[in-house]
Amino acid sequence: MKITFLGTGTSQGIPFIGCPCPVCTSPNKKDNRLRSALWIEANGTSIVIDSGPDFRYQMLRANVNKLDAIVFTHGHKDHIAGLDDIRAYNYFEKKPIPIYATEETQEALRREYSYIFTNQTYPGIPQIEMNTINAQDSFNINGVTIIPIRVLHYKMEVLGFRIGDFSYITDANYIAPEDLAKVSGSKAMVLNALRHETHISHYTLAEAIEVAKSTGVPDTYFTHISHQLGLHDAVDSALPAGMHLAYDGLVLNF
Repeated sequence: MKITFLGTGTSQGIPFIGCPCPVCTSPNKKDNRLRSALWIEANGTSIVIDSGPDFRYQMLRANVNKLDAIVFTHGHKDHIAGLDDIRAYNYFEKKPIPIYATEETQEALRREYSYIFTNQTYPGIPQIEMNTINAQDSFNINGVTIIPIRVLHYKMEVLGFRIGDFSYITDANYIAPEDLAKVSGSKAMVLNALRHETHISHYTLAEAIEVAKSTGVPDTYFTHISHQLGLHDAVDSALPAGMHLAYDGLVLNF
């Protein structure tokens, strides 16, 4: 299994528009972050988690020429705003793209993309095949088993996912013990760490470090990062052993 970080930034991305701070003006490519998304290649299957507003560029930059499914964590704009660009995959693969989402996330997709779901379709609109995720049950995409992990994003339920030896959690500020237990035994996990200051719906870096320590997972990569966290190299070098700041383009192999 190969994991590629398509984006590691928060909803505003880095650089933040109009911001003159050292992070937003940094020449280090690791300080440039598109909105958070992930590409999984396993057993010949190509799966993307979330299609945010940078989806088109992320697919081009990572050379994602084949797409078997999109799996959504939740329905916020920075995770669904690029769905229209699956049309290219419809064109080349000559079929609808399977979408996996909870009923709540499907409602958000219907609001944002009403033209996809209308009875009066027309040539060129995105073609999707909707599949409902039950947060209590694992599901399978072409032989790849995915286990949902329920987390809270303030009061909103968001899904993380366990795929083999890898766990991915973003947009969380609370994980119940029974769901955090699903991470146990992973070789690596991803967790959101927005900034140093307390936030209503995201873990701070310190909070994310404590959660990571509690899991016993040997390697943790922090994502969904804002410009307020600081320069990549400075923050990364100060992290405890086995913990790392993820960055756009980072690849993990299992």
